[in-house]
Amino acid sequence: MTRPPLPQNLRLPHPSRLDPARPDFGRIMAAHDAAVAADQQIYVDPASGLAVFTAAALWEKGACCDSGCRHCPWLPRDG
Repeated sequence: MTRPPLPQNLRLPHPSRLDPARPDFGRIMAAHDAAVAADQQIYVDPASGLAVFTAAALWEKGACCDSGCRHCPWLPRDG
C-alpha cells in the first residue's frame, strides 16, 4: 500500500530525537531535505558519517519500529 505524502508538519524531527538548538541542526536538515527531494531513503549524517533514514522513508513503513530513528514521523506531537 502506498501512503499519502509525508505531511509537512512531520518533516522536522521530534526535538527529543534532534535538538533544534544543536549548532549543526541546519546542516543535518539540509542533508535530510536533499535526500527527500532526490527520493532517497537515507542520507549520510554530516556530523557522524552514519546512514540515517529520512522521515519520508519512515512514513512509508506505516508505523514506528521503536528503534529510536531520528526522523520518526510516528512520535506523538503537540498540536
